[in-house]
Order: sequence, then structure tokens, then C-alpha cells
Amino acid sequence: MDENTVINETSINEESISESEFNEIFAIMEASFPVSELRTRSGQQALLDQPNYHLYTSKDTEGQILAFLAAWELPELRFIEHIAVNPQRRSGGIGRKLMSSYLMRSDKPVLLEVEPPDGELEQRRIGFYERLGFYLNPYDYMQPPLRTGQADLPLRIMTYPEPVTMKEFLHFRDVLYTEVYGVSI
Repeated sequence: MDENTVINETSINEESISESEFNEIFAIMEASFPVSELRTRSGQQALLDQPNYHLYTSKDTEGQILAFLAAWELPELRFIEHIAVNPQRRSGGIGRKLMSSYLMRSDKPVLLEVEPPDGELEQRRIGFYERLGFYLNPYDYMQPPLRTGQADLPLRIMTYPEPVTMKEFLHFRDVLYTEVYGVSI
């Protein structure tokens, strides 16, 4: 990361995000995730009305968003829904610094979803999170669809700062299903 990069520790919500900031974040999302892991533009924008949903950004000195972290701040856990770096700025430590800063402020378990470690890219991504202190839990997990007409998506749950038991996993899964995905259990 160069000296022209700053970490903006302020969360962004409906009252404080500009249309251009949302456009920058959504463009990074679209460049970084498959459609199966993204809400529609209107669905993503609607999350800004959710009091537990927060966006954290890393910006350069001109205010351009280089990376973002989208998280749910829930009573018993923090859930990172997305973290991504602008494709032109990857491999410079920006994502690691943003994630490390977020984790340092965590006093409860942090969860995130990853694709199963079936290929080289998935294994590299899991390795990135493991180097930050996350654990890949061995339990089967299905992400509910983010868009109408999509199927459930088989993923895995990683947790920080320690692995979870099956009982904890099932509880956290139920919290994610109800609070993040709006699925009745």
C-alpha cells in the first residue's frame, strides 16, 4: 500500500453515502464477485436502510474508494458479507490492512462465507483469511439465494478468532439466515 492510501474508519449508511460512493462500491462488487454472490443494485442499496449493515472503506488521498468491507454488526457476532479491492489496486496490501483494522475492533466472533476449497483460487482466498487469523470450519453450509430465481449456494463459514463447535455453527447459521438473509428457520 502506498502513502496515498488512507483507511476511512467511518461506517457509511443511508444518510452519509453519496450516489457516487455507492456507484464506486457497487462497481467494485460487480468486478469482484459472481452474480450468485451479489444482490441486485436495488437490493444492495436497500441494505443501507438496515441499522445493522455498515460499509467501511479505504480511500486514496483524492477520496477515490480503493476497497470496501460490508458487514453486519449483530448483537452476538459480526458478519463480513463482502470485502473487495478495486481490481486495478489488488495485491498491494489494501484489503489486508482494511480487514486487520476491522478485526482489531472486534470483541465478538467474526464470520464470513467462502467458496469450498476446490480450486487454486478458492484455496488462495482461504489462505488470505487464514493468515489474518480466520479458521475454515468443516461444516456444510448453504447460502440462501440473494436474487429471485437463484438456488442456494454451497459455501463454507470461516470464523475469527477461533473455530466453532457444531452447536455454535448451527446457532450462528440460524442468526445469519434470519438477520441477514430474512429466511424463516
